Amino acid sequence: MSIRLSELAELVEGSLNGDGQLPISGAASLSDAGPGFITFADREQMLEQLEGTEVAAVVVPHDVIPPKTPYIVVDNPRIAFTEILQRFRPPRQRRRIGISPAAHISPSANIADDVDIHPGATVGEDVQIGRGCTIHAGVHLMAGCQIGEDVTIFPGAVFYEETVVGDRCRIHAGVVLGADGFGYDSSSGTHQLIPQIGTVEIGCDVEIGANTTIDRATFGVTRIGDGTKIDNMVMIGHNCQIGKHNLLCSQVGIAGSSTTGDYVVMAGQVGVRDHCNIAGGVQIGGQAGVTEDLKKPGRYLGSPAIPARQEIQMIMSRAKLVKTVRRVKQLEKTVAQLNPTTEENDSSAA
Repeated sequence: MSIRLSELAELVEGSLNGDGQLPISGAASLSDAGPGFITFADREQMLEQLEGTEVAAVVVPHDVIPPKTPYIVVDNPRIAFTEILQRFRPPRQRRRIGISPAAHISPSANIADDVDIHPGATVGEDVQIGRGCTIHAGVHLMAGCQIGEDVTIFPGAVFYEETVVGDRCRIHAGVVLGADGFGYDSSSGTHQLIPQIGTVEIGCDVEIGANTTIDRATFGVTRIGDGTKIDNMVMIGHNCQIGKHNLLCSQVGIAGSSTTGDYVVMAGQVGVRDHCNIAGGVQIGGQAGVTEDLKKPGRYLGSPAIPARQEIQMIMSRAKLVKTVRRVKQLEKTVAQLNPTTEENDSSAA
């Protein structure tokens, strides 16, 4: 199908510059867009790539203006382009199925109206599931779990006993919530598990990526704040307190009893030592290692993590180190030639 460019501008409430009757046959990123497609460019550097393509139109912010290609100006090109993309490729609508007879439901479970439970899901004793939830195949909700409203749990996720999940959460495949924390007493010469009798509480509007694990507290609660988004393959240890609206990227590992404030960002493979406290507004770069409290908002890099400006200066210094060593050796050689050694002086005197 094709859609007129003016229709797409109206869809995203953007300002059109160019032929509104221009037919657009598809939408794709700049590297994949073909003739007749619309794409987006949210920075000046992308305009150079645009020159060598045959795309029909482009979505841009107010400060990026293509010299030749018809364009739609919007406040946020990525969000607007996503709307356009969905117009060409609407997301597949999930068919409502109700509660499958092939699901395993405890008689004591309390399930609200308008809930879908797919074949092979297991719902344990005294589990509560709110309205509008979707529980996919292979999900296992153990005894006492509480699930809020409009929650989607994708295949193969496992919630241990007493796990609590707030409204409008999305829990992706393979997530494990509430497994025992990694806590042992080694005083006897063997590693004896300390009973992990706490719980996990997930706030509202949280998304948890595939194969992420969040351990139950030893005592009390491991808590994830409202609006936090967690990527795939993240590990959060027992008794952690994660603030609201955090962004935790893939392979982040947070050891037990650490805390974060609100709006903390951790890039891929950040590691946080146990009992660390991270202030709200902190941004931690990829592969950084947090070994002590980060008390002030700002950007941190390196291992151990330090303020980004300081780490960048150290990186630049290390980059010059080889040249510096060569220069020092050359200077030493020059000095040696200008100042004979003591042995040579003694030999001359003899």
